[in-house]
Amino acid sequence: MARDRYSPPALGVSGLTKSYHGRPVLKGVDFQVECGELVAFLGANGSGKSTTLKCVAGLAEPDAGTIRLQGTELSGLSGKTLAAARSQAAMVFQKIHLVPRRTALDNVCAGALARTSGPASLSPLFFSRALREEALDCLDRVGLADRALEKVGRLSGGQQQRVAVARALCQRAGVLLADEPVSALDPNAAEHIMALLAELAHTHQLAVAAVLHQPALAQRHADRAIGLLHGRIVFDGPAAGLGADIQDQLYSPERTSAA
Repeated sequence: MARDRYSPPALGVSGLTKSYHGRPVLKGVDFQVECGELVAFLGANGSGKSTTLKCVAGLAEPDAGTIRLQGTELSGLSGKTLAAARSQAAMVFQKIHLVPRRTALDNVCAGALARTSGPASLSPLFFSRALREEALDCLDRVGLADRALEKVGRLSGGQQQRVAVARALCQRAGVLLADEPVSALDPNAAEHIMALLAELAHTHQLAVAAVLHQPALAQRHADRAIGLLHGRIVFDGPAAGLGADIQDQLYSPERTSAA
């Protein structure tokens, strides 16, 4: 996705490294995600896909490298300044972290808790009318406005993931990170969620980064694909270019088991 050469990418990562217990997981990862772009991260288990998104979201601390969200570099920030900068990225997880006994609307309102103070930050009973209207709009954007008052536990897996996306939208973030958002869904629901993420990127100009295990889904819905192998990027190009040779490089047992 082309951008004004003077405007920074929504998400910029440079030289990202991370090890766990002395085992390197990321070995100098560099990439950008633009507004209006859906980028799929592919690779075998242990290749570093999820760790990359967790470092961006602040769920893992990188050993080195720089992360920029909406032009703001995160290193060196702390406290409220760091929290405000990180709020520009919202995350959707493989395990759908919702409160089943609460309504879809209440769950979406929770996406605004980081920018809410007073009683509204303590209980859904105190959510303001303006917040509920904003949450309803977010549900409408994911096609679930008509289920706003239904308890989340009664919704299907695909519908629950849509609620999770709506909650992320209510955070007002410009960058949406999705860590294996369709791995627990049936094929039809997975297609719908990926189509939704593409629509949010293209229509609402979000920068969307999604970890996937299905190259075919990336080919159908993503603008760009980034392939990781042993903590390094070995492919970064149009998702339509994910040919058999690239997929073999990313997933063949001989390559993925090599040190």
